[in-house]
Amino acid sequence: MSKVRLTGGQWRSRQIVVLDAPGLRPTPDRVRETLFNWLGQDLSGLTCLDLFAGSGILGLEAASRGAAQVTFVEQDRHVFAQLQKNITILEERARIKTIRANALEFLASQNQPHYDLVFLDPPYRQNWLPRLWPLLGACMNPSARLYVEAEAPVVPPAPWQPCRSGRVGQVHTHLFDWQT
Repeated sequence: MSKVRLTGGQWRSRQIVVLDAPGLRPTPDRVRETLFNWLGQDLSGLTCLDLFAGSGILGLEAASRGAAQVTFVEQDRHVFAQLQKNITILEERARIKTIRANALEFLASQNQPHYDLVFLDPPYRQNWLPRLWPLLGACMNPSARLYVEAEAPVVPPAPWQPCRSGRVGQVHTHLFDWQT
C-alpha cells in the first residue's frame, strides 16, 4: 500500500490509501495540478464521472474543488473496497456515488446525458479507447469535457475537439471538448 495526497480544494493535503494492484497507477501530483489549472480550480455545479476510478484521485480532486456530483466506476472488488474506505474517511457521501461495474457495461446503460466532465484513465495496452468512444456521447451533457490519460497520444473521433494536451514522463494527457 502507498498513499497519495489531494492537491487542492477543501481536502488539500489530505492523503488517501492506494492499494498495490496490477495496473493501478494514480495520476501523479504534477499531472493533477496541470489538469486542474486547465479546468480551473472551482468545479462548483459540475457533474463528474471517474471511469476506471482506481484510487479515485481524479474524482476526489473534483469533489474537493466543489463538484456537485461525482460518480466513481471501478470493477476490481479490492480496489473498489479501498475507494469506499477513502471516501468514508473524507466524510463525504452526499455528492459521491460509487458503482462497481465494468466500464463498457456502465456506459452502455447510460441513455441520457449526465456528465459535464469525465475522467478517463483506462489500463494501458488493453485497447480500451476504441471501445469507449462510441459509448461516451450518450452520457455527456452539451459542452462537456473529457480528460484522458494514455500511454500514447490520443486522437478522438468527432465531435470531440482537442483543447489541451501534454506529456509528463511516459504519460500523455489530453483534454477534449464535446462539441455537438
